[in-house]
Amino acid sequence: MADDEKAVAMGSPHLEEEKHSRERYERVTTQVVKHAKDADEAMKAFEGQEGEVLVMDEATSRKLLKRIDLHLMPLLCIIYGLNYLDKTTLSYASVMGLRQDLSLVADDYQWISSMFYFGYLAWEYPTNRLLQRLPLAKYSSFCIIMWGLVLCCMAATKNYAGALTVRFFLGVFEAAVTPGFALFTSQWYTKKEQGTRVGIWFSFNGFAQIFGGLIAYAIAKGVRLHGAAIAPWKIVFLVTGLLTMAVGALFLISMPDNQLNARWLSPSDRKLAIERVRVNQQGIGNKHFKFHQLKEALLDPLTWAFAFYALAADIPNGGITNFFSQLIVSFGYTPEQSLLYGTPGGAVEIVALIACGFLGDHYGHRLLISTSGLLVAILGMILIVALPLSNDGGRLAGYYLTQASPTPFVALLSLISTNVAGWTKKTTVAAVYLIAYCAGNIIGPQVFRPSDAPRYVPAEITIICCWVASVCDILFIYWYLKYQNKKKAAFRSQPGYRKLENQEWLDLTDR
Repeated sequence: MADDEKAVAMGSPHLEEEKHSRERYERVTTQVVKHAKDADEAMKAFEGQEGEVLVMDEATSRKLLKRIDLHLMPLLCIIYGLNYLDKTTLSYASVMGLRQDLSLVADDYQWISSMFYFGYLAWEYPTNRLLQRLPLAKYSSFCIIMWGLVLCCMAATKNYAGALTVRFFLGVFEAAVTPGFALFTSQWYTKKEQGTRVGIWFSFNGFAQIFGGLIAYAIAKGVRLHGAAIAPWKIVFLVTGLLTMAVGALFLISMPDNQLNARWLSPSDRKLAIERVRVNQQGIGNKHFKFHQLKEALLDPLTWAFAFYALAADIPNGGITNFFSQLIVSFGYTPEQSLLYGTPGGAVEIVALIACGFLGDHYGHRLLISTSGLLVAILGMILIVALPLSNDGGRLAGYYLTQASPTPFVALLSLISTNVAGWTKKTTVAAVYLIAYCAGNIIGPQVFRPSDAPRYVPAEITIICCWVASVCDILFIYWYLKYQNKKKAAFRSQPGYRKLENQEWLDLTDR
């Protein structure tokens, strides 16, 4: 028998390896084709153009990016700022007569604060499914307009029960904003661009804190000097609610559901806008529910690491967001001063979020860089706990430093946008993340017990412990992502690995 015949008969290691690689590739391809039969919306832009390659130079890509930024970012920023402003109006109202007018006693205020997140919690998964199933911009616009209307209703409440009801439905309608905006960002921007954009629109929480504090202060002072037909806290709710409804109507008119119906792009530019995000390998949207992606999301350890962070980090958020005005009063300032002195905290948040987002994208270490903001916040809370009551300025400076705390939350939100693929999986992971966010914000106000006033030391120590646990979780997530990236790189380097045509538009998961 010839030597080459012997090799075939006995099976050389090289041939055996090729055979196994080919079989493995065929199994994977079969699974891919099976699960990708409902392809991404992006495929519609390339129907009948199989084999055709769109070429886009760097100058065209930059020009297109500027146009996208011009039309999308202002709306995303303003709406997200209003989203935060609508949450903080309760804190402003708490020192403007709301407690007295609604006859709140004991821990009634804490439960009104938490009730927003019960509504958010109840509707978070359904709203994520609707964000996937319905036209993204139109459903988001409906929710924005409705939350503005509900916020106006807060001015009509007469008692504790009415306030609870309004806060619940406010949470229901605001539940769509954060996951919806993460989807908008993943649709339109490449992975390298998303961290900075998420940081920018999230930073408008800080602008809202500055704007809201100035508006509340102006209303409180104006009513004190000139009087008003209704209580000043009711004016705050009406102003913010009506402003939200107006911007929501503008959002409905201006925001496209995706690149395919962007009126401000020509047909050829729409294709280029889709092509430039091909590198994300996530597409621009898929309206079909896929059970295997739901299962994968719920079995992925990363999903629950995200959820743990959201729970631990947002216990402090829930407390500080609803009690910051009262916390500043406890430093020795008047209620009216607290409205004004809370505004610099917004500037700290703006700087922290934009700086961490930009540096994270630039150096490619979003998570590690984002922890710097949380470490600054921990230092701020230690100052509040450790400094004596007589040191008003030092304790106020400590409060300002705590406003850098959202940086890791935003980094994780951008990771869901960039690193979680498959639209059912992406919306499921976002829902779990924000459900845990709700749970943390429900618990947060409860740690500020009336019996602990004015220092609230147990609440402040709880906040420090939660933030330390959050830092540890971020480090675990960083390690786990590095480990997963090595596994994927090893799989792609195997001899039998092949990439399918238009694989980026097949609505595949990150696994």
